[in-house]
Amino acid sequence: MKHMTRKATRHVNQNEGLIFEKSSPGKAAWKLAPLDVPEVDTKELLGSAERKDLGNMPEVSEIEIIRHFTRLSTWNYAIDLGMYPLGSCTMKYNPRVNEAVSRLDGIANAHPYQPEKTSQGALRIIKTLSDCLLEITGMDAITLQPAAGAHGELTGLLLVRAYHDAQGSSRKKVLIPDSAHGTNPATAAMVGYAVENLKSSAQGMVDIGALEAQMNEDVAALMLTNPNTLGVFEQDIHKIAELLHAKGGLLYMDGANMNALVGKVRPGDFGVDVMHLNLHKTFSTPHGGGGPGSGPVAIKKQLEPFLPKPVLISKPDGTLGFDYERPQSIGRVRSFYGNFGMFVRALAYILANGPDGLRQTTEDAVLNANYIRKGLEGTYDLPYSIPSMHEVVFSDKIQARKGARTMDLAKRVIDYGFHPYTTAFPLIVPGAMMIEPTESESKEELDLFLEAMRSIAQEVEEDAELVKTAPHSTRVSRLDETAAARKPVLRWKPTP
Repeated sequence: MKHMTRKATRHVNQNEGLIFEKSSPGKAAWKLAPLDVPEVDTKELLGSAERKDLGNMPEVSEIEIIRHFTRLSTWNYAIDLGMYPLGSCTMKYNPRVNEAVSRLDGIANAHPYQPEKTSQGALRIIKTLSDCLLEITGMDAITLQPAAGAHGELTGLLLVRAYHDAQGSSRKKVLIPDSAHGTNPATAAMVGYAVENLKSSAQGMVDIGALEAQMNEDVAALMLTNPNTLGVFEQDIHKIAELLHAKGGLLYMDGANMNALVGKVRPGDFGVDVMHLNLHKTFSTPHGGGGPGSGPVAIKKQLEPFLPKPVLISKPDGTLGFDYERPQSIGRVRSFYGNFGMFVRALAYILANGPDGLRQTTEDAVLNANYIRKGLEGTYDLPYSIPSMHEVVFSDKIQARKGARTMDLAKRVIDYGFHPYTTAFPLIVPGAMMIEPTESESKEELDLFLEAMRSIAQEVEEDAELVKTAPHSTRVSRLDETAAARKPVLRWKPTP
């Protein structure tokens, strides 16, 4: 692995080629049977919309096009191939039973425009998932409409604003710790709030003294990620909630890191008023390009009148239906009632695990993160000594002495067959290396990752240039990221 060269990488590229480069006039991947109906004059049928010239489209054989797309599929990294150590993203395995259940005919073929009386099975799935999430979080009511975590944040803060407006309180600010997820300040600004930064303490938690100084009747809410992006649990969470509530503010919890809490503690029990969940991060629904996402928002009783409509209710005859008569509702935030396929997958995961299984996944996630931490302590700088939960944050401080920074180390990880960890986040850690193994990984896989990370640290000491010019085993060498961002090449163009 250490001796893979750029020359070898280029050789791979030249052999495999692009589908356009394989094109030869007259090749075709199809052959139609003779017409058994009268031929239609396409000019008469299409008029000016008819296009004779299809442009410079490739002409290839069937086997070439099959091999091309099959080869492309092998170039993608996936959780089915190996570990994703991305901190904060929580890239866990998506169990195949979830996919099988979501493809059952009565589920996959359900249509959102079906009458309620023929949708009772789908509505029961929504109701059961809602009940499960409320039990897990300790909250009073929930909406499954939001289509992603950030969308859940937006919904949650719209609920906060509606609540304060109903109280006749025109609050203008939202406090956000410097250890929060990056979407938090953007969401608060979108809802119309001014964002005020809240400094962390030397232990990486909310500075209670700073919160006391900044908390007043102008603060609508504190957006708190718990555990925060350092992988640290906010030990003063009860005190934080008391300070917010004493001045009439609300405690919003970014529930992205619930993977560290499920079955152990419930946010509703330590004073959270509103929170969102990420079904992909905690309950194993597909993430990223495998989505779509789902970001349910759970609330305490005082916010229930403002929930997005429609709200799922039980009718007097025992059936389920939607209530559209919600005069204080913030309105719809999503077409229909959200991404139903994700509800099915999340519920399958919850029911397959049960209470004990969910608790075990939490314990395994925390155990794996701490195994990584102990395995790399001393090799990489650990900026905060407080115990880690589901993820651990190192810094590149030691390797930076030789000129190798977090991005260099992450790109070298690719050469060892792993997806890179999260680089340069959270921002309060210069040169951050954020690692989250999740509960999906075995000890054997973690040991391979640890071996790779230790080898990279040794390479920095012996030949830093090898790491600074990585990756060397990929089909595309290191890109000019500034140019890629400012002048992206979004499509292939033929050589003149």
